[in-house]
Amino acid sequence: MLIAVGSVKGAPGVTTVTTALAALWPEAQHTRRLVAELDPSGGDLAVRYGLPATPGLASFAAATRRTREPAAVWDHTHLVVGGSHVLPAPPAAAQAHAALTILASGPGRSLLRGAAANPGVVLLADCGRLGPATPAEAIARQADVLLLVSGTRPDELAHTAARLGELAAWTPRPCLLLTGTGHSTRDVERALGIPTIGRLPHDPTGAAALTRITPPAQRRRGLARRIAALARALTAPSATPRPTPDGGLPAAVPGVPPQQVRTAGPSLPGPPSPSAPASPPSPPSAGEQVRRDVQHSTSAGQEPLS
Repeated sequence: MLIAVGSVKGAPGVTTVTTALAALWPEAQHTRRLVAELDPSGGDLAVRYGLPATPGLASFAAATRRTREPAAVWDHTHLVVGGSHVLPAPPAAAQAHAALTILASGPGRSLLRGAAANPGVVLLADCGRLGPATPAEAIARQADVLLLVSGTRPDELAHTAARLGELAAWTPRPCLLLTGTGHSTRDVERALGIPTIGRLPHDPTGAAALTRITPPAQRRRGLARRIAALARALTAPSATPRPTPDGGLPAAVPGVPPQQVRTAGPSLPGPPSPSAPASPPSPPSAGEQVRRDVQHSTSAGQEPLS
């Protein structure tokens, strides 16, 4: 199973989510778990786990020019406490981008897909920020699941909404995961017109513990429980609708009333029709307020994605 994890704006915990999923994966003792750091802006795992610069993503990218064997990826990984393997990217952005470009433009992407297709293997790809020009796109498009992580402040939702339809078309199972504080999950779902797979709290202490792959006895609260529930949801049969060819979502979305379903990337409210009769304004609903906040953030000159 290949799961690509990324965001469209900032860093709302993508690496934390990826490594924590590997640590708390169901039936972990019977599953070979690999975290592949495919973030072109540079890796964190080598420093976090005190790993040497090689082997890793750079050495694997070079090796793909000589081998067509998917099992070769394991020769470039490190086993960390808890039983997960990691394929760390170089910390320097230039080196990480170069290695990922080699991997994504050559046979390496099919080797990762091949390794993930083996029974009893889950490969979690930390793709970082999924900008329009990211070399991680070639690998993310092969994923069984694309887990898009987004904050819930208006500016974060505006960027997520702008690319939601495009990213949903990359994979047969797109999933939206919310993090941190901001608008409520229910209101975000109503505003974007799609269900979410879950929400993670802002918990720096819990995140620090999880990303160090702590012993099971220390994983019993808050964030760990939600990550474990997320992992179980990812292993379950998909209830997420496939995107339509135009990047939208079908009219029937499980868990969302049909009258609230919108195409991926919300249809934001425009100005009232000039011919509409004047009437006293009524207080906006919570979902409508989210849409207004997103519209305001979009029209207020937010910096473009790059």
